[in-house]
Amino acid sequence: MINDFTEMPVWQKAMDIAEECFNLTENLPRKEDYALTSQLRRSAESISANIAEGFGRRTSKDKSRFYDISRGSAFETKSHLIYGVRVKYFQESEYQKIKKLIEEVIHELNKITNFLNKTQP
Repeated sequence: MINDFTEMPVWQKAMDIAEECFNLTENLPRKEDYALTSQLRRSAESISANIAEGFGRRTSKDKSRFYDISRGSAFETKSHLIYGVRVKYFQESEYQKIKKLIEEVIHELNKITNFLNKTQP
């Protein structure tokens, strides 16, 4: 049994995504500080934050809603990364590494929400 959200493998992977995105944006041009840098960091951090919030909710419906929000943030993060590759800020290999983690998190969140939705009255 998981007693704290920090024990959830999906939360741990989400934190890895946030850390990778933070590191990836460290060397972006200053002109991107309030654009891509901020957007990517916030969406990446939102994945784990919403998993944590969902864990703290009491009902399956509330939990599922926050896990869905986290899933949306994962897709948003993926979109920002694709943009970064297209404008040559990031290397394809950097994107692929984080994309793999994002896909794993989305898969896990899908499994969790599918289970929660089955348990709802």
